[in-house]
Amino acid sequence: MTNKRIVLTTAGSQKEARKIARALIERRLAACVNIVPGVESVYRWKSKVERAREWLLVVKTTKARAGDVERTIKAIHSYEMPEVVVIGVESGSRAYLDWVGESIE
Repeated sequence: MTNKRIVLTTAGSQKEARKIARALIERRLAACVNIVPGVESVYRWKSKVERAREWLLVVKTTKARAGDVERTIKAIHSYEMPEVVVIGVESGSRAYLDWVGESIE
């Protein structure tokens, strides 16, 4: 297991997704954020089945900064309870993983 992490979140608009991504990069909390458009989410919220078009953000960060990433997402996000899922990176390209670490303060 490495000290790198992938954080997943969704946003309700492209504008919001870009705002979150930019904040994470500018604050050096993430090395890269991919924005995947056109995600259809089906979920239960307040006892109702809902469906929404969302933008998926795939955030590359480190274990040490994952908590800061979560706090930043929650501070910026328009959702009452934004998704924040942190996944450990087992292994990967050494050069890429080194770059992730070097890109984050």
